[in-house]
Amino acid sequence: MREDFREILRLTPAGARVLDVGCGEGDLLDLLTRERGVDGQGLEISAAGVSACLARGLAVVQGDADRDLDSFPTRAFDMAILSKTLQQMRDPRHVVSELLRIADRAVVSFPNFGHWRVRWALLARGRMPETRTLPDPWWSTSNIHLCTLHDFLALTDDLGLRIDACSALSGGRPARPIDPRSTIENWRAEAAVFVLRRG
Repeated sequence: MREDFREILRLTPAGARVLDVGCGEGDLLDLLTRERGVDGQGLEISAAGVSACLARGLAVVQGDADRDLDSFPTRAFDMAILSKTLQQMRDPRHVVSELLRIADRAVVSFPNFGHWRVRWALLARGRMPETRTLPDPWWSTSNIHLCTLHDFLALTDDLGLRIDACSALSGGRPARPIDPRSTIENWRAEAAVFVLRRG
C-alpha cells in the first residue's frame, strides 16, 4: 500500500462522502470504500483510469481537475482528496481553492522538493533529482509545479486556509505528525499529507 494511502485511510471518517481527484485506476477509492465504507466518487482525466475504476465498480467521471472541479456543487462532499496529484496541476491555487468549496475538508499529499535527497542531487550532481517520491527523469515526468512544504504553506496562507493536521512521509516508515513550518521538517520529509479547512 502506498504510504500516503495508509495515512489518508487513517484520516478518513467512516461513511464520509469522498471525492478522489486524480483517482487513477481507483486504488485509493477502492481501499476507502472497502475499509471505511465511504460514499466515494472519483474524478480522473485518463480514459484508461476511468475504465479501470468502472471495472472495479467504482463511481467515477472523466474530467480535468484544472477545469472540471468548477462544475461540482458547493459542499457536495465531506472530504476531497488530492493524492500526489497537486504537482501535476496547471493551476494548483485554483484546484486547492475548489477542493475546499466542494468539501468541508481537503486532504492533499505531495512529494516535497525541499527534501535533503532532492537538494543533494541538485548540489552534488547539478541534475534534477530522481527519488522514491520523484522517480521519473525530468523529461518524462508529469510534474509541472513541484513545491516544498514551505511553498505549500505560503499557498495555504494566501488562500486563508487552516491546517488541521500535517504528517511527514519518509521512506516506508509510518507517517508521523509534524509542524510543517519547521525548517528541519522541510529537509526531512520526502512527502507530506495535509488536512485543510477554510479558515
